[in-house]
Amino acid sequence: MEAALPVGSGTPHPQEQGATLLHRMKGKLFTWNILKTIALGQMLSLCICGTAITSQYLAEKYKVNTPMLQSFVNYCLLFLIYTVMLAFRSGSDNLLCILKRKWWKYILLGLADVEANYLIVRAYQYTTLTSVQLLDCFGIPVLMALSWFILYARYRVIHFIAVAVCLLGVGTMVGADILAGREDNSGSDVLIGDILVLVGASLYAISNVCEEYIVKKLSRQEFLGMLGLFGIIISGIQLLLVEYKDIASIHWDWKIALLFVAFALCMFCLYSFMPLVIKVTSATSVNLGILTADLYSLFFGLFLFDNKEHNPKLFLSPSFPGSTSCLSPSSWWALFCTAPPQRARQSQLRAACPQLPALELTTWD
Repeated sequence: MEAALPVGSGTPHPQEQGATLLHRMKGKLFTWNILKTIALGQMLSLCICGTAITSQYLAEKYKVNTPMLQSFVNYCLLFLIYTVMLAFRSGSDNLLCILKRKWWKYILLGLADVEANYLIVRAYQYTTLTSVQLLDCFGIPVLMALSWFILYARYRVIHFIAVAVCLLGVGTMVGADILAGREDNSGSDVLIGDILVLVGASLYAISNVCEEYIVKKLSRQEFLGMLGLFGIIISGIQLLLVEYKDIASIHWDWKIALLFVAFALCMFCLYSFMPLVIKVTSATSVNLGILTADLYSLFFGLFLFDNKEHNPKLFLSPSFPGSTSCLSPSSWWALFCTAPPQRARQSQLRAACPQLPALELTTWD
């Protein structure tokens, strides 16, 4: 029988190995950049929650059905700040030079973004705050698919695990919503609202993929400036064609005006800060991180809106602890662990796709 080999001085103790591993993980996770990214991500979630609450207030309490007018104010702010900045630039980054080279691409981007905002805000006329916030997570798998084919993003296993955990948290919240006694007012109306949210989330995914490319390859000012320019044109035309009667029927007072201003400021902050987070992570990671907006909207909805689905009994339901413990940490974990996805190398793409040189001609420039 052989004697056990003594642990040599050069062999680290298992406890020492564990302490070293924890120290390395702490050094990688709790860095200033990651903590700053988490803070910005939660601020984005609060901005999204603010837009949802103001939209629900306008639709439910004041019967104001003007989603395009709400978005139009936001595009006006983007135009006044970022488009004017582009106009005063010199060289190839000037507004006129950008329009000469890429005007049609920014028209398509503006169209996708404007219609996404319109459909999401319009959905509040047919369904509830929590339902909209829950269903808009459909944009995450759409965003990952678009990033895979358009940006050549290659995800690690941890990305798919983070998506699964976050969507599991959202699914748990749906179960909690049902157990709280949610009853549909009208099946057809709710179905219309759900479809609007799903289409709007898909358009948001298209906009976010373009945003990631422009922010990382070009500049944040160019993205926001061109979005403000074409957003104000497209939304202004649609405003005149679709909502002029609804706007004329609004009984304006300071409360309605304050809700419009609050919505516009939340949207402006969301648009201004999201490119900063996308630049250091990715559009997918950001969309995972801002899933906490669903949780914030649920809490606010419980106390602000007199809906059957927002019942205090929700706190007593068995699914509520699971929804809060699953959604919020998973969303934070997404920002911790989902580093920017690896890009496929050009040599690998050429080997797999002989037509790659033709694809290179379709860049944003």
